[in-house]
Amino acid sequence: MTSGRGGGAAPAPAGVDILHPALELDDLRVANAEGQALLHGVSLQLARGEVLGLVGESGCGKSITGATAMGMLPPGLALRGGNVRIAGESLTAFNETAPANGMRGRHIALIPQDATASLNPTRTIGWHLVDGLRRHRGLDAREAGRASRQLLSEVGLTPPERWARAYPHQLSGGMNQRVAIARALTGNPDILIADEPTTALDVTMQAQVLELLTNLVQSAGLALLFITHDLGVVAQIADRVAVMYCGRIVETAAVAAFFHRPRHPYSEGLLASIPSLDRRQDVAPLPGTVPSPGALPDGCAFHPRCSRPLPVCLGNRPHLNTAGGGLVACHAAMELASA
Repeated sequence: MTSGRGGGAAPAPAGVDILHPALELDDLRVANAEGQALLHGVSLQLARGEVLGLVGESGCGKSITGATAMGMLPPGLALRGGNVRIAGESLTAFNETAPANGMRGRHIALIPQDATASLNPTRTIGWHLVDGLRRHRGLDAREAGRASRQLLSEVGLTPPERWARAYPHQLSGGMNQRVAIARALTGNPDILIADEPTTALDVTMQAQVLELLTNLVQSAGLALLFITHDLGVVAQIADRVAVMYCGRIVETAAVAAFFHRPRHPYSEGLLASIPSLDRRQDVAPLPGTVPSPGALPDGCAFHPRCSRPLPVCLGNRPHLNTAGGGLVACHAAMELASA
């Protein structure tokens, strides 16, 4: 498996401003109504012009991380600590406040997983875009109509006049996904958060959506947080990878370095479970399942499923440390690095 955008651990891709992150997540901690922690101090940075792939099994906290960054935590979940910064502006109280709503859409926008379900079935496609354009850009009805048709053209829905008059049920899942991308662009955001946007699409439509997102990042300098469980998609689109397990980041690396030599045993297990025409050995699924938030083991949360646990793993939680140009939270990986 090779990467489409990554370039090892060295220079940032063209157009990426690593000195001035578009999005910073600093020590985010989220808990449910029972007080069980779902995010344990998640910290990430995302630069303009960069695609960061956030990966891990279901239940690891990927979507909650994206929702926290958007200030859109579902009922029953609460931010218990940490900070969200967009272009350096702190948004600690990022809930349903007026400042949060002002930032959402204009500076940061979400591309949902199920685009069709996110669209109002009683409203036309054009209405969905005009509504956002008037709200975020302050356009009048005629200007917003013109801009909505331009957005539809940009996401490949032509002729735009036809699709602006259509309803969501008249479009395929892939076409509605393009509408969701166009709707996310109505506020000219600097940051896009895409939560599993290609999961329900066939491989042809998936490739088209990925190409569209890549072109948007490269042409407009957007920062894209791409949440997925599909490492094949990450290899195609991402510059960097962040691996989550049980509400923590356990590894970050440039995408080429990650696929060449993952540092965390969990990352190794994820890669080993992917079928590959180039690999002769059988696929090796990860043993066990992700534990529930209320039943996390002591020490490293992954040690019950790990292929090479050490005694220290059972009682001491590892912290992120520099390894091979990236970061890894693993006692065994740090021992190998020091050796």
